[in-house]
Amino acid sequence: MSATKHQEFRSTMRPTDVNFNEVWTNICGTLQNVITLTPINRAEWHERFSDIYKICASDIEGLDAKLYLKTKEFFESHSRKIYQNISTEQNLLGSYHRHWLQYEYGTNCINGLYRYLNDHYALRKKGNYAEYVQVPTAYEVDKKPIGALAFEMWKSEIIKPLQDSLISALLQEITKDRMGERPSVAVVKGVIHSFIDVHNYVSTDPEKDGLKLKLYQTAFEQPVLLETSNFYKNESNRILEFCNCSQYMEKVDSRLAEENLRVQRYLHPSTFDKVMNVAQSRLVEDHLELLTGECRRMVKEQKFADLKRMYKLLRPLPKGFKEMLTEFEIHITETGLDRVKSLHTESDTGQFVNVLLDLHVEYTQIIHTTFKKDQSFFGARDKACTKVVNHKLDAKKPCKSPELLAKYCDSLLKKNTKNFPETEIDEKLNNVITIFKYLDEKDIFQKFYSILLAKRLIHNLSVSMDAEEGMITKLKLACGYEYTNKLHRMFTDMAISKELESKFSDFLRGSNTELGINFSVLVLQSGAWPLGQSVSPSVMLPSEFSRSAQMFKTFYNSKFNGRKLTWLQNLSNGEVKLTYLKKPYLVTCTTYQMAVLLLYNDSDSLSYNDIKLSCELEEKELKRTLQSIVDVKIFFKSPEDVEDLCLCSFSLNLRFANKRTKFKITAALQKETPQIIEQTHVAVDEDRKMYTQAAIVRIMKSRQILRHNILIQEVIDQSRAKFSPSTQMIKKSIEALIEKNYIERVSGSRDEYSYVA
Repeated sequence: MSATKHQEFRSTMRPTDVNFNEVWTNICGTLQNVITLTPINRAEWHERFSDIYKICASDIEGLDAKLYLKTKEFFESHSRKIYQNISTEQNLLGSYHRHWLQYEYGTNCINGLYRYLNDHYALRKKGNYAEYVQVPTAYEVDKKPIGALAFEMWKSEIIKPLQDSLISALLQEITKDRMGERPSVAVVKGVIHSFIDVHNYVSTDPEKDGLKLKLYQTAFEQPVLLETSNFYKNESNRILEFCNCSQYMEKVDSRLAEENLRVQRYLHPSTFDKVMNVAQSRLVEDHLELLTGECRRMVKEQKFADLKRMYKLLRPLPKGFKEMLTEFEIHITETGLDRVKSLHTESDTGQFVNVLLDLHVEYTQIIHTTFKKDQSFFGARDKACTKVVNHKLDAKKPCKSPELLAKYCDSLLKKNTKNFPETEIDEKLNNVITIFKYLDEKDIFQKFYSILLAKRLIHNLSVSMDAEEGMITKLKLACGYEYTNKLHRMFTDMAISKELESKFSDFLRGSNTELGINFSVLVLQSGAWPLGQSVSPSVMLPSEFSRSAQMFKTFYNSKFNGRKLTWLQNLSNGEVKLTYLKKPYLVTCTTYQMAVLLLYNDSDSLSYNDIKLSCELEEKELKRTLQSIVDVKIFFKSPEDVEDLCLCSFSLNLRFANKRTKFKITAALQKETPQIIEQTHVAVDEDRKMYTQAAIVRIMKSRQILRHNILIQEVIDQSRAKFSPSTQMIKKSIEALIEKNYIERVSGSRDEYSYVA
C-alpha cells in the first residue's frame, strides 16, 4: 500500500469535525458529578468515553493537549474549593479524611474514563505515531496520567497548605491515644496513609519506587519520632518519681506493648521499628544504669517475674544485655562455689556430683522459663559451671574434680550393697557426662577412671559389663575415639584372657597335669593398662601355687614366642580356707597375705624374721601385710604392747570367730590411696609432656616453618579437648624437641622454627 493510500485510510478512521467547547462542557459536567460521587447513568458514562476518544483521534491538531490542560484546570479548581471547605471546618482531620475518601474514589473512576487519553500520550511518547502524526513541540514532554495529575493537585493544593496543621492535629490525636483517649482509628490512619497514597499515585516510575514514602517520611515520620522521644522521656521521669525498679519495669513493659499495638494501628510498617526504638531508648536505655544495678539483686533473690521482664527490656540493647549476662554468670559461679567448697573429699564424691548436677538443672530450668531458651544465657551458664567444676581449693594443688568424678563413676559401676537398677545407673552416668564436659583437665579424669576401671575388671567387681561399655561409649561421643582407645583395649584384653584360660585348660588336659588348685590368669597389655607406675614388691610364691604359675608361663611362651610376662603380684588375690577352727572360713586375701598365711600350714607360731626369710618380701610391705592379718584377729602378736613388728612373733588365733564364714582382708589396701593419687598426677604430667611434644611435631611437619606465638596457639587449640597446657610447658617441649633435632630455629629470626625432615 502506498503512503498516499495509507493516509486516505487513516483519514476515514478519524473524526474531523469536533466542537471542543461543546464536548468539554459535557465532559466537565460528568467530571463534577463523578468527583463529588453524584450518581450518573451508564449511557452518560459511555458517551463521555466516546467524547474523549473523538478528541484524541481528531485530525485537528492539539485537541488532546487542550483536553489535558482543561482537565488539569478542573482538578486544580476543585482542589482549591476542597481546601477552602476543609480550612473552615473545626474538625480538621475528620473533614480532610472525608474529602480525601471522596476525592480518591472519584479520581480513580475518572482515571479509568481517561484511559484512552492516558494510552494516547504513552504511545506518542514511544513514537508509534511518528510517521503520520506531528506532535507539537510544546507537548513532547512526558505527561502524567490523569489520575496522577489529579493526586498531584491534591498534594500541591491541599496537603502542602495544610501540612503543619494536619501534622499537629495528628500528633495531638496520637498523644491522646497514649494518654488513654482513643481517637477515631479510621480517621487518623486514613489521614496518615493519604500522604503515602498520594505519593504512590503521583510516582508512576518503577525506578523511583524508593521515593513513594518521601512525603510520608518528611512530613509525618520525622515529627512523630521527635514527639515520641519527648513524650517517653517525660513519661519515664514521671513513672520513676513514684515507682521502684520492679514497678518501673512493669509499667515500661506495659507502655511498650501498648506502643507496639499503636504503631501497627496507625502507621506504615516502615516506621514500626523506628518508633519502638525511640520509645525503647527513652524508657530503657536512658535508665540502663538503674536497671542493671538491680539485676544482681533480682538474680540472687530469684525474682523470676522481674528477670523475665528485664530480659525482655534489655534484649534489644547490646550493652544492657551483656551486663545482664555477666550478672547471671557471676551469680551461678558464686552459688556453685558456695555449694561445693566443702565437698572436695573422697566421702563426698556422690554429693559433689549431685550438687553440680542440681546447679546445672536449676539454672537450665530458669533459662527455659525466664529467658526463652536464649543461647546467650546457656553460654553464661556453661562458663559459670566450668569455673565451679574446675575450682581449686588450693592453687598449688591439682583440681580435685576429675578425681572425684571418676570415683563417683566407680561407685556406680562397682558391685556393692547400694547398687541401683541398670536404667538408673545409665541415667546417672548421663549426668556424669554433663559434668564431665565442663572439665578442663579431662586427661586427669581419664587416668583415674582407667585405674579404677582396671581394678573393677581385674577383681571382677563390675556391676554390669553393659554399663561399663555404655559409659565408655558416652566418653567416646564426648571426646573422640583417641580418648577411649586404651579403655577399649582393656576390654579386648579381658576377652582374650578368657580365651587363653580355656586354651590353658586344654593344655593341662593334653599334658595330663593336675595343678591341685583353682588357678586363673589375666594377660594384660602393658601399654593399655595403668599398672606400671611403680615397681611392685615381689614375694616368694608358696609351693602350693608356684608350680601353677610356671606351667602357665610354659604354655604362654609356646603360644607367643618373644613376649615377656611380668607377674603383678600386688594385684593378684586368692582364697584360702581356714580349716583349723571349729567351723571353716573362706578368706579372700592378697598374694602377700596368702603367702604369709600358707606358712602356718607347718607351724602355729613364727617370728618376724622367720616370716621374712620365707617370703622374701620387702620390710615395708611385710609389716603392712602382717598388720592387716593382726587387725582381723587371725594372728596374735607377742608381745602385744610392742609397736615395732620386727621384735614380735605371730601366732595363729585358735579361737578365731567371725559372723561371716566368707570375708575379705582389706585393711592394708586402704593405706595405699594417697600414694596412688600422687603417682597418678605424676603420670599425667609425663603424658602431657609427651602429648605436647607430639602435637608440636605434627604441627611443624604440616607447616614446615612457623612463628613462636602461632605455634603456641595451635598447640593450645589441639590440646584443649584433653587439657589446657601452660605456655611454660609448651616452651619446655619446644626446647626438648630442638635438642632432639625434630625442629630448629630459623637462622636470622628470633621467633621462627622450622621442621627438620
